[in-house]
Amino acid sequence: MKDTVEIRWHGRGGQGAKTAALLLADVCFKHGKNVQGFPEYGPERMGAPITAYNRISDKELRVHSNIYDPDYVVVVDETLLESIDVTAGLNPEGAIVINTTRPKEEIIPHLKGYEGKVYTLDARKISEEALGKYFPNSPMLAAIVAVSHVMEKDEFMAQMRDSYQHKFAKKPEVIDGNMKALEMAFTEVTA
Repeated sequence: MKDTVEIRWHGRGGQGAKTAALLLADVCFKHGKNVQGFPEYGPERMGAPITAYNRISDKELRVHSNIYDPDYVVVVDETLLESIDVTAGLNPEGAIVINTTRPKEEIIPHLKGYEGKVYTLDARKISEEALGKYFPNSPMLAAIVAVSHVMEKDEFMAQMRDSYQHKFAKKPEVIDGNMKALEMAFTEVTA
């Protein structure tokens, strides 16, 4: 991993992109990294496009701005491919991870000529199987960790279990489902 990895998240309000970015920052911080995890706010409402960001580094982070040239992009809602240039500034040495049921070959024409790596994951299938409802953020979080290698899988899974135990202290029944969703995403994300 290079000194600093920058990730931009695209989703819709209510899908958990902001939560996933904050969770990633939290687990990477606990892993000893310098981190930033933050959303870009405007007049967001349920279903409106939102953007969130992560910076993860071994060095002190002194930049405090949005991320314009990310190493990785996560697209939580593939319908955004039609309305937002999700690949704007995306490093061709990095990758984009898209939540979709479609094969990569059908997605590439919507990426405005991006020539880097494209990964896909059916986060709906995973979350519905693991959680019984559509919550795409946990599968997409695991997918970007798998693709970016910002931390090792075992350490990530251990940190996420701790995080979920804290977050869902009053709803422990959802912990195992979320852990299953993370595990499935690591296995099923494809290039």
